[in-house]
Amino acid sequence: MAFNWQRIMKIGCHRGCTLVYQRNLQLRPLTCQFQRRFGTEKRNSFFVTTPIYYVNAAPHMGHLYSSVIADATARHRNINGHDVTFSVGTDEHGLKIQQASKLHNLEPEVFVSQVSQMFKTMFDGFSIAYTDFIRTTEGRHKEVVQHIWSELMRQGFIYKGEYSGWYSVSDEAFLGEKDVLDKTDDQGNKFKVSAESGHPVTWLKEENYVFALSQFKDKLNAWLDKGVIYPKNFETDVRCYVNDLCDLSVSRSHSRLTWGIQVPGDPSQTVYVWLDALFNYLTVSGFPTKSQSVWPPDVQVIGKDILKFHAVYWPAFLMATGLEPPRKIFCHSHWRVDNTKMSKSLGNVVDPFALKNKYGGQADVLRYYLLREGVPHHDGNFNEKVAIEYVNADIVNTLGNLLQRCTATSLNPDQIYPRKYMDVYQSKFNTSDRETFENLEMLVETVNKHYDNLNFYLGIESIMSYLRWCNGLTQAHAPWKLKNSTNPSDIEYVKTVIHISLETLRVCGILLQPAIPAISDRLLSRLGIPAEKRTFELARKPYLNSPDFYPLGPNDGVLLKRLDVPNS
Repeated sequence: MAFNWQRIMKIGCHRGCTLVYQRNLQLRPLTCQFQRRFGTEKRNSFFVTTPIYYVNAAPHMGHLYSSVIADATARHRNINGHDVTFSVGTDEHGLKIQQASKLHNLEPEVFVSQVSQMFKTMFDGFSIAYTDFIRTTEGRHKEVVQHIWSELMRQGFIYKGEYSGWYSVSDEAFLGEKDVLDKTDDQGNKFKVSAESGHPVTWLKEENYVFALSQFKDKLNAWLDKGVIYPKNFETDVRCYVNDLCDLSVSRSHSRLTWGIQVPGDPSQTVYVWLDALFNYLTVSGFPTKSQSVWPPDVQVIGKDILKFHAVYWPAFLMATGLEPPRKIFCHSHWRVDNTKMSKSLGNVVDPFALKNKYGGQADVLRYYLLREGVPHHDGNFNEKVAIEYVNADIVNTLGNLLQRCTATSLNPDQIYPRKYMDVYQSKFNTSDRETFENLEMLVETVNKHYDNLNFYLGIESIMSYLRWCNGLTQAHAPWKLKNSTNPSDIEYVKTVIHISLETLRVCGILLQPAIPAISDRLLSRLGIPAEKRTFELARKPYLNSPDFYPLGPNDGVLLKRLDVPNS
């Protein structure tokens, strides 16, 4: 399959970058060699990833948001019986790292280890139940990158050329004339910045290696046709990128960038940080030694600022090596703070550690708010007062209050999870309430569907609607008014109200596990639900089949103490 590089020079790189080819190349057709050897047979497995986070600065709430979405997805799949691989990690190479470590008077390996540990502390502190923490400075990853590079060279998809254009150090990317804007500083000096990120750029010309990205336009569009970008509104941006492709510089001069993986066979060049970083997901999968694999990723959670890299460069790299691209790219929007973009210069970057410590070390407080209020298709607005009011209203009042009412010794002296009495149920509860209670199975289906689509905010709202209904029902029937009655009919009535409340709590507690695992565990333990009976499948079935009651679990106090609302 021969390509006319003179023609490609005219039509493949029309965004303002200049690319001079040193020789004609014969590109080989795409091969499935890796697929046959590596294997893509799917077991009952599920592979979900976060981005690997760049360690030039400490983690912030945006990093936590991506991680919590991916964690909730992993937990949901695990509860439903999947063999989950869930990877997180840190991206530790590149010019920004090289510069940041110098600024801190540290060797790069010392600097990246310190910041990487901060991310690991965040993952562990917010119950991010990863199965693999990958660092791109690990030997296993270096081997994969060099293996892939050699294969891309062998296949003819990487060639050497002279590349010139505007270069953004912050974005680690060359940009064309269409991608930069003119700016003027306070002294009247003109300079150029990236139109997309706003970061400053400089003109750079150097010899490096180039990946034949422009060849993959049709294949990328065919992949996009499968609906792999979610939410759908982000697909438009990806189509624009794909329809405006030019070949991609995939190395940097080692004299300028020393902190990275060297190009195999050419120590004068360092592998481009994004080609290096993206293959971390392949490293996690066990490539190339495992005969059976979780590949491809079922869903990759990313922020919209790195959409181009994951939805254009990444699948093209995989296609060139004969590997299947990811099945879903889930792209979320960003968080603003009090309707203002988070910025170090403004001092409004939200520190997740500080918030967690402020509210008693409860990781679920921030987890709940991010999943409850985060809408993937547009930017969220973080306001601490609103966040705490939501948590108090939903977790403390709605969920916690219902549990306290129905497990209090004054109302439930025997500390049991009783059955309902059908005569009382039919006579004392109206048709609407009976239908709502009997549709708990449908709630499981609804929430399952929302979680499958990573729309956790919709799933949580469905759960909270049921809990609000159940609180209203309990308030309307006021079983505490009959707690001292010795009339058998009254006792059966009280037990039936308790049963409806506890059964609703059981189902909702199971469904909330992916979002707020610690609080859900305390809830289900109080109800006496053993760990093996907390699956979504069992949530569809009534808990009491034959016995009249089950004993409740121990009382370890309230689920969550009311949080102090900060002053406006």
